[in-house]
Order: sequence, then structure tokens, then C-alpha cells
Amino acid sequence: MIFRDELSVSTSGRGTYDISSRVQDAVASSSIRTGLCNLFICHTSASLVLCENADPDVLRDLETFMSRQVPDGDPMFTHVAEGPDDMPAHVRSILTQSDLNLPVTNGACALGTWQGVYLWEHRHAAHMRRIIVTVQGEG
Repeated sequence: MIFRDELSVSTSGRGTYDISSRVQDAVASSSIRTGLCNLFICHTSASLVLCENADPDVLRDLETFMSRQVPDGDPMFTHVAEGPDDMPAHVRSILTQSDLNLPVTNGACALGTWQGVYLWEHRHAAHMRRIIVTVQGEG
């Protein structure tokens, strides 16, 4: 059995957005009890991450780390068509993930106690992001 859905996520700019409950809702709608949930973000300047969801300092620290590794406006980048955060956003998305695979158990993603699913927006401007959710398995 295969189920497909799409999530639209409105971002207000750079940062992480918890989409765990929306993903769990999509999996519940699938009627699949055991299987695999694949998430794919249809963009090159945002990514998906599985991260700690208990302490917001973790997400802030990740942003601080990434800002040091891939700073906006770095003169080494020639691709600046959409501003100083354009190429850094592409690099950030390549260093992270455009998809996630999560096990489905008892009709839900089998996340660990402190795990959450996040969209990580790498651009400063607000965007509407599209995530494809595909759930495969048995009902």
C-alpha cells in the first residue's frame, strides 16, 4: 500500500520549523500501520532535519554553527543572483538533507523520545515550502 500527501509550510525566514505533528497527521491519514515514511523537500535552499525537540538551545546552536561554516556574503561565492544569502542557502541545504526516511510503527512515525522533524529554512526572506510525504507499508 502506498500513500502520498503534500505539506505546505510557510516560513518567516531563516530558522527551524517543527513539522513533527503535521508529519504524524499525514501518516495517520495513510491508514498504514507498519512501513516507512519518506519526506522530500522540493527546494534547494531549505532542508529537513531530525533533531532534538526538548531544548530550543540545540536549534539555536545549530544555526550558530552553520553561520560560522557558511557565512552570508562570503566573497568566495559568485552565485549571488538573489542576494548574499543565496549561495550560502544552497550550500547549507547540501550539507544537511533534502529527504528523511522514518519507520512507521503502529500507525505513527517511530520517533525517539527527544526527536522532532524540522524544516530548516536557509533564506532570510519568507517562503512557502513544499514537502512530499510518501508512506509505504501495510495497513
